[in-house]
Amino acid sequence: MSKASDDSTYGQIQNVGNSTNIAWHHSAITKSDIHKKNNHRSSILWFTGLSGSGKSSLANAVNVKLFERSINSYVLDGDNVRHGINQDLGFSDAAREENIRRVGHVASLFLDAGTVVLTAFVSPFRADRDKVRNLVNQNGSSDEFIEIYCNAGLEICEGRDTKGLYEKARQGVIPEFTGISSPYEVPACPELNVDTGSKGLEECVDQVLAYLKDKGIIPSNATTRT
Repeated sequence: MSKASDDSTYGQIQNVGNSTNIAWHHSAITKSDIHKKNNHRSSILWFTGLSGSGKSSLANAVNVKLFERSINSYVLDGDNVRHGINQDLGFSDAAREENIRRVGHVASLFLDAGTVVLTAFVSPFRADRDKVRNLVNQNGSSDEFIEIYCNAGLEICEGRDTKGLYEKARQGVIPEFTGISSPYEVPACPELNVDTGSKGLEECVDQVLAYLKDKGIIPSNATTRT
């Protein structure tokens, strides 16, 4: 999922970033082949919102429902990713940008593998989310990146804060904390605006699943496995 994957550059030796003398190689099995085998399309469900807005809870609850319907899916969680591939990153603006850049490329690999990948990241900056969208759209599909805004106000998110992060942020113990000392840029035109601040989890899950069915990403008649 990069410019190197364009037919015009396929197989050509290139320099990309700090990597030299590399070439993009297409798989013999296409994403379309995988979609037919799986009987569902792949997509990136990008859950974004303040800490405590319900991103992880919603992503994991949707993932359970997809699993029950035999949909191939996987959750990329913000905290989990920082335990591994992004453990070298902090929370400065530059580090947040790099965090999302890496996650975007990892998510795009899941997308190519025919998976519905659910990402749960604060991803506070609109430009960084748009970069992931553009990365995905380079492959010719404009409907595979689905931005889902978990819409919950700051007061509600603070009230849910079991880790005490907001309190530490207000005390200055945690610097550059989104919503307190670092901004959160609300999505301008998300595919889904889910009111996680007032709606119950089950209702929010149903809203996401209804969208996936309506867009033909998962079968409208997908039944729960027994």
